[in-house]
Amino acid sequence: MPSELLTDRRAATLILTISDPATRNTLSPQVYEAGSRALAQVAADPTLRCVIVRGDGPHFCAGGDLHRLAAAREGPADTPHTNVERFHGFVRALRACPKPVIAAVEGHAAGGGCSLALACDLIVAARGARFTMSYGRAGLSPDGGGTYHLARALPRALALQLLWLPEPTAAERWHQWGLVNALCDDGQALAEALVWAERLGRTASNAVASAKALVESAGTHGLAAHLDDEREHFVANLRHDNAAEGLRAFFDKRSPRFS
Repeated sequence: MPSELLTDRRAATLILTISDPATRNTLSPQVYEAGSRALAQVAADPTLRCVIVRGDGPHFCAGGDLHRLAAAREGPADTPHTNVERFHGFVRALRACPKPVIAAVEGHAAGGGCSLALACDLIVAARGARFTMSYGRAGLSPDGGGTYHLARALPRALALQLLWLPEPTAAERWHQWGLVNALCDDGQALAEALVWAERLGRTASNAVASAKALVESAGTHGLAAHLDDEREHFVANLRHDNAAEGLRAFFDKRSPRFS
């Protein structure tokens, strides 16, 4: 039975849970497709302000199911390409979602699970969590954007070390490197992520979406073009009702109540 994606709404936050505890929540095409659909619904629902991605039980995600990968290797030639593209569709949906996406990591995040955590906007991790880009053990190269996100976040030599060597890295090291935003006690990653989601939910959703889009596009063109993008976002947000509320709240010396 392949893994499935469970959904649970908590106030303005949608929790996506990769569920197959017996395999440490390996990934499956069902998870990819369900995740992409759920994120599209989040983007269209103004009452949802944040997304949390987590694993069922004591681990986040062990990555790809090696039994499924072995079968795909012997099957039709286009099957591996199709399956990876489904995974990448999920990753694209995470990056394109205008709402903040938080990975709540307990236990192991390995291979594609590690790439999936990196594709989220923020990572909250239990102190006992371990991250590893373990593809090399199976003679594989990374997918899911793992190389892209590590190369953007870390010095080249450190990114290559993590990609080449399969030893798990402690969450505290990832926190020191700026890959993990917050550490918490074991078993508390979801609770801590919900605290972050509640804080983010009090911010202006249009401004949050603009900041995410601008960070996503940074580095894809020169400074002049990026400044143009910032100008357009700034002016659009200044004309938004949330700016009127934010300015009134500032002058009134109170907390804003954004829509």
